[in-house]
Amino acid sequence: MLSPIIKTGSEGGSYLRRVRLALACVSITTNALCAGGIFCFPLMSPALAIHLKLSQPQLTTIALAGMVGQYPFSALAGKVIDCYGPWACSLISAALFSTGFGLFVREIAKIPVDTITSNASLYHRLTVYFFVCSVGTVFSYFSSVFAASKNFPQYMGLATGTSTALFGLSPTFLSILATRYFTHPDAGLDVIHFLQFLALVCGCVHIIGGFTMHVLPPAEECVDTDAEHRAELADERTSLLPKTSSGTLVEVVPATEEDLRSQSALDVLKDFNFWVLLFVVSVILGSCEMIMSNIGTIVLSLPSRYFPTGTFGDTPSGDIATSTQIKAISLSNTISRLVVGPLADIVSPIISHLPPGSRGVLRKHLVSRIAFLTFSSSVLICTYLWMVVGVRSQGALWVLSIGAGIAYGCVFAVLPSLVSSIWGIDNLGRNYGILIYAPFLGTPAFSYLYAFVAAGHAPADGGVCTGVGCWRATFEISVGIVALAFAATLWLWRAWRGKV
Repeated sequence: MLSPIIKTGSEGGSYLRRVRLALACVSITTNALCAGGIFCFPLMSPALAIHLKLSQPQLTTIALAGMVGQYPFSALAGKVIDCYGPWACSLISAALFSTGFGLFVREIAKIPVDTITSNASLYHRLTVYFFVCSVGTVFSYFSSVFAASKNFPQYMGLATGTSTALFGLSPTFLSILATRYFTHPDAGLDVIHFLQFLALVCGCVHIIGGFTMHVLPPAEECVDTDAEHRAELADERTSLLPKTSSGTLVEVVPATEEDLRSQSALDVLKDFNFWVLLFVVSVILGSCEMIMSNIGTIVLSLPSRYFPTGTFGDTPSGDIATSTQIKAISLSNTISRLVVGPLADIVSPIISHLPPGSRGVLRKHLVSRIAFLTFSSSVLICTYLWMVVGVRSQGALWVLSIGAGIAYGCVFAVLPSLVSSIWGIDNLGRNYGILIYAPFLGTPAFSYLYAFVAAGHAPADGGVCTGVGCWRATFEISVGIVALAFAATLWLWRAWRGKV
């Protein structure tokens, strides 16, 4: 008669752990789905322009405050994760969301319906309040991503890919709610009630996450006893002939974990390979976000069909064509995260996140996780080359949209687990937060490159730039820069061989 596999720990304790883990998963999902309120600003901007008499530059500034505010506080959010846990980030984001959206809607509600002039001080206050909401977004993002990755360390790629994919679906989810429940056929979106909804729901959801999003200790007893049980079965029932195995029994050395735990931010910044990785991430994410921000003007620069004479035929609504490309980017981005995360766990299992001194079975390591960064950069090289030599009409832009979405999602799916395997899980939030400054550097660089090239080919009357000359030089330069990033990934692949 075989003895039970689990010999230590009560069944009640195991059941309670599963319940707490299930509640954490629910909060991870709801936090991620409710975090993208700032990305719904395009739905609100027409009503704000009409009701508040805001100009396009003013609306753009408010939107940029929402986008830019995500990056400067990423390292702080990561430090909160390391020192306190995801629950603290969830509570902070609850306060920021309720305050930001609440004050934003309060300012709108005070403006009379028959106002005829814009208010400069109102515009400045709205910009500040939307910036507050963007800071809440980064704290919410970190709470869901690290609650998932730290509660499922053996499947960090799957956990990260799923949580970031849900975050990517948040704007779509909230937009559906806005369209179905807050939009009237004659008056359009009811901005006031929609913002009140965001302030209430985002606050409540993240407050609940403050009580449920805890990092649970691993069930070490189950792992150890299970290993012992397998050893007993091997002694009693297996033959003496050696067998090949797809896994290797490993033991994590506590001294190594202690060294990683004591690393300061300065120690990480002194690592040359960290800066190489920062460059790679900056180039890939920066160029992809340049495409996401300017896909509308790229679409408008091209005719619906290609005419060898260079003339434009009948061009359909730019909104329809742009919407198609945005959907292609969003769909490829989401699918990439969902596929790459689990795939990385299968072909590139990592053990740096196991508890010190624990023993477990490590699956066969097939390829380095750096290969996914190499893949992303190679996809972008092919995509940008296609823009230079093959795109002459709107119908050919699907390659650009899908390529950028795949590369963008792939990087975000593997980055947390890659950082964890090199610099440890104890300071993962801080190190990942520092690394996320990369788009803060790369996105403006590529965006201004695109803007200056387009401005140089724009008509004198200030109209929309048309023709491939509006962006050809941008993608020619981008091919060379991404090629450098591709070479840098090969350097990291060799430098971190056996570690990731």
